[in-house]
Amino acid sequence: MAAESGLAPLRERAGWLREQMDDPACDAALLRNTYRQFARVNALFSAWHRVFDRHLAPRLTTGSTILDVGCGGGDLARRLAGWLAQAGTPVSVTAVDPDPRAIEFARAHPAPGVCFRQATAEDLLSAGERFDVVVSNHLLHHLSDAELEPFLDASAALASRVVVHNDMSRHAVAYAGFALTRPLFRRSYIVADGLTSIRRAFTPAELRLRVPDGWEVQSMTPFRNVVILER
Repeated sequence: MAAESGLAPLRERAGWLREQMDDPACDAALLRNTYRQFARVNALFSAWHRVFDRHLAPRLTTGSTILDVGCGGGDLARRLAGWLAQAGTPVSVTAVDPDPRAIEFARAHPAPGVCFRQATAEDLLSAGERFDVVVSNHLLHHLSDAELEPFLDASAALASRVVVHNDMSRHAVAYAGFALTRPLFRRSYIVADGLTSIRRAFTPAELRLRVPDGWEVQSMTPFRNVVILER
């Protein structure tokens, strides 16, 4: 993958690329392993505990509601519910994804306080639903430039307190480094799709030019974009 694409294309966002796992005809066993390994990827690279401590925990009380958009295999939703339960602040987490394969996997790994549904943010908005907090993980890079602002508008309309979208940032060091993780993620789409995702990702400067007024783009180590709207 690295030899094929090189690092030069990272200067521009490769929004036309598609991840293998998004193919409806992709290998089912590799896809299940990919969902399973997401938990390890996020634990290593997503910095969610720092995001949680800084932006979510201060806004949450017992009984608060969280929406996780584009939940994939559901590991973030389970982690958020678990952290809050351990802190004595149980909440209700709704985790949605439009891909039925993701929801099937997520429902096979249930957790207290978490409900998995096949839906999009726009579906929930149309149904008049609302949540205290809206989050997403590794979702923004899936969007085209034209889709980004409508999605941010929808997530803002769904949240009464705070929206936090945590995604990777496109960077040559991130690309080269992630290529070295192949031994950690065997028999899945993790590395190939992860490299594609980095090429599709926005830089912080690109996001700052594209987000609506009121949104803030923060950079976080390692190579993270955290896009936040606080009420």
